[in-house]
Amino acid sequence: MQQTTTMLHIREMILRGELAPGERVREADLAERLGTSRTPVRQALPALAQEGLLVPSGARGFAVRAFSARESTEALHVRAALEGLAARALATNGASAELLAELKDCLAQGDRIFIERRLSDDDEIRYAEMNARFHTLILEGADMPLLASLVSRCNIVPFTDPLTLAFDTQSRDMMFNFLFYAHRQHHAIVTAIESRQADRAENLFREHAYTQVQSQGADFEKEAGLTSAAEARHKHRGPRLV
Repeated sequence: MQQTTTMLHIREMILRGELAPGERVREADLAERLGTSRTPVRQALPALAQEGLLVPSGARGFAVRAFSARESTEALHVRAALEGLAARALATNGASAELLAELKDCLAQGDRIFIERRLSDDDEIRYAEMNARFHTLILEGADMPLLASLVSRCNIVPFTDPLTLAFDTQSRDMMFNFLFYAHRQHHAIVTAIESRQADRAENLFREHAYTQVQSQGADFEKEAGLTSAAEARHKHRGPRLV
């Protein structure tokens, strides 16, 4: 769990710009800043490189990968469109009882996370794992290998994979509100699939992506070309969820 928590904190540092694009990441410096030993940092860095957040630098080191808000936003929208097609297929063809049971288990897990009306680091990690499982179940249930392959390509883009969770704010209340709303969308998606509402299931996934883009904050939306400078000044920075 310590390694996973360390990964979460390093993701947040990258998202907030505390680790700049191209900056060499040093184990000792990170361990000191995070107040942990070097071991979880050493274990976290290769995993973050696999996510696409870091790139090899030097003999055995890593540096922060340069990426744009537009790149991540486009990947989120493409992924949502593809997953929307998967949800449409499930609603049209009918999801099996086993798949619906697994999806509802994800919903129950999420409900338990929010029952205390507050979030801890462990809750963030549990939500990310549940979220990844939810999205995977939709893709697997649709049984469309090409579509699943295209989604995997989208997930290589930084902060796009459903398992990747990071926040650009220290506000736990704001974090709770965004994740709670996203999970209510999970509930609506499952209801649409179970009710065989194909159009609604697909459209809900597209809305889900828009919620994710909004949660990334006004500065991120502005960089991605989705808001004007004036609009961005009237928005608050929020957590980034996928």
